[in-house]
Amino acid sequence: MIPSVNNSGSRTIGLLNYLYATGQYDDHTDPHLVASFDGMSPDPGRDPNATLQDLAQLLDQPVMALAKHGRPAKHVWHTSVRADPGDRILSDEEWGEIARRIVAATGIDPGGGQPGCRWAAVRHADDHIHIVATLVTEDGHRPDDYRSGARAQAEARIIEKELGLRQVAPGDGTAAQRPTSAERHKAERQARDRTAREELRETVRRAVAGADSEEEFFERLAAAGLLIRQRAAPSGDLLGYKVALPDDLNRDGEPVFYPGARLAPDLSLPRIRERWSASSHASDTALSEAVSGGPAAARRRTASAAWKAVLVVEHGDDAVAAAYIAATGEVLDALAKTSAAHTRRELREAAWAFERASRSHVRAERGHDRALRQAARDLVHSGPALGRGEDGATTAMAIDMLFFLIAAAIHWHAKKGHAQQAAAATRAAEHLRSAYKTASAPPLGVLHQRGRRLSRPMLQRQTVLLREALPELAEQILAEPGWYALAATIREAEASGHDPVAILSEAAERRELGTADSVSDVLVWRMRRTAHLPADASHLPETSTAGSRTAPRRSTSRPSAPGRARSGEDASRQIR
Repeated sequence: MIPSVNNSGSRTIGLLNYLYATGQYDDHTDPHLVASFDGMSPDPGRDPNATLQDLAQLLDQPVMALAKHGRPAKHVWHTSVRADPGDRILSDEEWGEIARRIVAATGIDPGGGQPGCRWAAVRHADDHIHIVATLVTEDGHRPDDYRSGARAQAEARIIEKELGLRQVAPGDGTAAQRPTSAERHKAERQARDRTAREELRETVRRAVAGADSEEEFFERLAAAGLLIRQRAAPSGDLLGYKVALPDDLNRDGEPVFYPGARLAPDLSLPRIRERWSASSHASDTALSEAVSGGPAAARRRTASAAWKAVLVVEHGDDAVAAAYIAATGEVLDALAKTSAAHTRRELREAAWAFERASRSHVRAERGHDRALRQAARDLVHSGPALGRGEDGATTAMAIDMLFFLIAAAIHWHAKKGHAQQAAAATRAAEHLRSAYKTASAPPLGVLHQRGRRLSRPMLQRQTVLLREALPELAEQILAEPGWYALAATIREAEASGHDPVAILSEAAERRELGTADSVSDVLVWRMRRTAHLPADASHLPETSTAGSRTAPRRSTSRPSAPGRARSGEDASRQIR
């Protein structure tokens, strides 16, 4: 059960018009009162002689009794209380009692002989109610509604237990502010997929991803088409900023601006500056090299950075791990921004979901996450990727490595009791899974066919090498459809002068593989990255996998990270 409190309204009649409207909104059916401050308020939904104006005037009476100069400018308090989709349908009586408990808990109408505000609870759908109140008590004072949102959440947790409803993970104050009902319905009227607040948050996050200065950040915001207002001190120092969509206007035809801190806690200018102050600026030469390598090279570097980050999240200090998890959000934002059309939607949804997982009460120690932030910067500056060839194949490689990084984030959050963040990371992983399937199908299909065309003696040799390198996993891998793609990769690595046993062992030992859907897929991408093999094998001559003689083995460096990193089977099983 989720209460969503908003106390910034100025027109009681306007909110009532929305709550009682039918025909315009699919979920507005049979609007009616389930409770009110006196139990006798007129109900325009059930009483044909009652009007919305009657109800509005009754609720507004304590406000209008004040001298005009003493009336609060924003006097309308509003919250929706929504049941979980899996909950049973509650009766009007149950919703009425829920409403009375919410207004008591939040200080709107505390009861016990204390003066309260006037309020009414309207039900216009099976799964939720709306409570509207006016923020002047019967004796003309402001109610004690400090932190009413948090108090409503705490009461909702108690109500869930008593009524046998689904237990919602409690919030920790680090989530981005939810869109208001007015913002949501404005988006519906304008046929937007997301509210203006949500669109702005996504655009600002993409602008931050990999940026290393205020100038670059604001240039990206302007290039994205946002309207920008900067707030400066008398000295000229920049203190903050606001952004707006050009077509999101208020009733006076003016753009609606949102401060960065109101979009998300980590999007205020001081919090964004923490990333820049702790990062070393990339030299012009390094940035030029990153751009010249193209999207495929940027994705390879991203895969390598993600792979190294797994160990840090699993074994590093909490503050450092939090920084890496936050930087993972930047990488996802950058990858979604530069992805090809066929993976863009799922990657965008993954980045959107992971946004909640990137913040917690563990304060990130910036600077240690430099490699991941640089990977995000490389992705942005290397430009959009094609959905085929080396670009497409390295996209699959990067997503595969990011799976394991997000699995580590899930496990880290779960250990810390961060239920909402762990759930958000799990949702992000599911979207990554879908994007991976799309991106990996063509390059793995090519490798599968090349493996099928290997001679019988060559396949037998690859089988022997596999059993030598990974005796505990060999039989599972040989039974997988992806074995042929792995066999072709082993052959390519050996033909390139690598020791196939060493490189297979290295690919497997850095993290457990027992819960992966396809161990062979994971090993293909790890081997091709480590051995510097092309991710897309479609252009390679067939002789590279069909030769009968083998090149001499050369040693492959072992990882210097301590031990075998394990992020927990429970976390891994959620995404692989």
